[in-house]
Amino acid sequence: MSNHKNVNALTAGGVLVSLGIVFGDIGTSPLYTLKAIFKSVFNTGQAINPDLVLGALSCIIWTLTLQTTIKYVIITLRADNKGEGGIFSLYSLVRKKAKWLVIPAIIGGAALLADGMITPSITVTSAIEGLKLKFPQVPVLPIVISIITLLFVIQQFGTNLVGKLFGPIMFVWFAVLGVTGVMHISDDLSVLKSLNPYYAISLLINNPSALLILGGVFLCTTGAEALYSDLGHCGKQNIRISWIFVKAMLIFNYMGQGAWVLSNPSYNPNNPLDNPFFKLVPESMVIYLVILATTAAVIASQAMISGSFTLISEAVRLNLWPKVRINYPSVQKGQLYVPSINWLLCIGCILIVLYFRESDKMEGAYGLAINLTFLMTTVLIAVYMIRKKFPKYIIVIFVVVYTAIELTFLIGNMAKFLHGGWVTLLLSCALLSVMWTWYNSRKIKNRFVKYVEIEDYYEILKELSNDESVPKFSSQLVYLTSANFKTEIESKIIYSIIQKEPKRADVYWLVHVDVMDEPYTMDYKVEFLIPGKLIRIDFKLGFRIEQRVNLLYRKVVEELVKNGEVDITSQYKSLNKHKITGDFRFVLLEKHLSKFTNLSFYERTIMDYYFVLKRISLSEVSSFGLDSSYVDVEKVPLIFVTPDDIEMNRLPV
Repeated sequence: MSNHKNVNALTAGGVLVSLGIVFGDIGTSPLYTLKAIFKSVFNTGQAINPDLVLGALSCIIWTLTLQTTIKYVIITLRADNKGEGGIFSLYSLVRKKAKWLVIPAIIGGAALLADGMITPSITVTSAIEGLKLKFPQVPVLPIVISIITLLFVIQQFGTNLVGKLFGPIMFVWFAVLGVTGVMHISDDLSVLKSLNPYYAISLLINNPSALLILGGVFLCTTGAEALYSDLGHCGKQNIRISWIFVKAMLIFNYMGQGAWVLSNPSYNPNNPLDNPFFKLVPESMVIYLVILATTAAVIASQAMISGSFTLISEAVRLNLWPKVRINYPSVQKGQLYVPSINWLLCIGCILIVLYFRESDKMEGAYGLAINLTFLMTTVLIAVYMIRKKFPKYIIVIFVVVYTAIELTFLIGNMAKFLHGGWVTLLLSCALLSVMWTWYNSRKIKNRFVKYVEIEDYYEILKELSNDESVPKFSSQLVYLTSANFKTEIESKIIYSIIQKEPKRADVYWLVHVDVMDEPYTMDYKVEFLIPGKLIRIDFKLGFRIEQRVNLLYRKVVEELVKNGEVDITSQYKSLNKHKITGDFRFVLLEKHLSKFTNLSFYERTIMDYYFVLKRISLSEVSSFGLDSSYVDVEKVPLIFVTPDDIEMNRLPV
């Protein structure tokens, strides 16, 4: 546990690492944010005038202040779950407050995943398009697709080595942003007025294209949610200190771009060669800036991909996503690789690049989905503040201010719907349907799980274990149970042991896994229900702990044997005298939906979708880390249909 506490310590190394991991997404936004704002207004027939430039800069500065600095860096980072952040970590902190909180959690999670497909696409494309300034005929699409494909291919090898380079590279990137911006602020010092929020308010009140402007402004803060998700890698103090440097460099760069636009009246936002970001350096230096921008774009994409892996692994443990294979390519904390999500994101990114073809067109798709995540985080943070007994007036101010800001941004982003926003909303809805189905199917299944008092079967189990007329099924027989209390057991497990095929064993084991609200808990409890015959193990595992039940169970058994609490020596006479360990066998009960099942149309649809997802997801044998050679899978109906449910008329002979 100490490792997770140490990450919160403020260190120079921690600050550098946070530059590389946390701020990639928000740090590459100067590539396209101002260009997107000016283009949206220019295409309505308005000229690029000083009021627009100062107003746009003021909107960006105050969005970074209100949204990123105050909401995320100051307030949301307080909601750390034993050092971990992210929307599912936040949900696990507050989920006991109300069952409906799962709705904002899965909406936010699905939208964040959808955003994970557009981030690499827009950042890499924007960077590579800078090559056109030097080589107008360069084929952008093949280069972008090659970089994105390579980025996803290398995920399986882990990014431990590359990760060590992220911090220094991003430090150089932010320094270049700041220096190039400062060099051009002197082109028109009036840009300093944009620090005054009056210009932002004036623009939004007086400009007929205010909603389009807001849709573009929102791009400057899209990485704020990723900042919270990466809390566990860097610690809140390191993130807060490095944000001071990052924010200053971003503002300098935006001001520099604004000053360049003001000093170049002929600026045309529709001209791809007129991106104000790349105009901040001499033409001879453009190629170096493109290389640096591409590297920063790859790092930003890497952070988003890693965040998606973490998000899915948490969703699996919290039963909000089908069980999928999760690999651990290196020993680095938080390093994991989810093959199915990796290739899903890869295909999604490539299709987005092929569909939109230019970063200008991707801007329409970007922002709308992540806006939903921002709103959902506001809901969950408000509940967290209530739980932590914040003063009521602070909670009310927080909810009113941020709901107003984010709903306004959402209305502005909805203007993008027909220009590509529908793509990320469609992706979000597809991902949301998976989460909603997986969550609700479990509730439906649990409704039909019948529990019985286990004490009623103590005598039968003892007699069965000693009945030599029944062939021995296994020396040690293990069942996974979902019963939360030691006094209960699923009727289906009793049916499997006693009736389906009487299973004689020397010792019966019941193993229960409870996912805790803390990330890294690893506790267990052993109950001897029938001494030497029936033993229950309860594992309490954090939502970030891999559920390797086979290994965990064997570890516990080893400790029990060492303490002399159990004897697992084979009871076969020929083996017992040689002290040979008895065999172990796991029995998994796999539920299927009987065609006779009485469910409503909605529930039937949910369960049909669930079983489709179940077929393409990881089997329970693999997801629990069980060795298939020691496992019997028994199919049982979700709902038993008894003869009492059937009415028949007997005809006379």
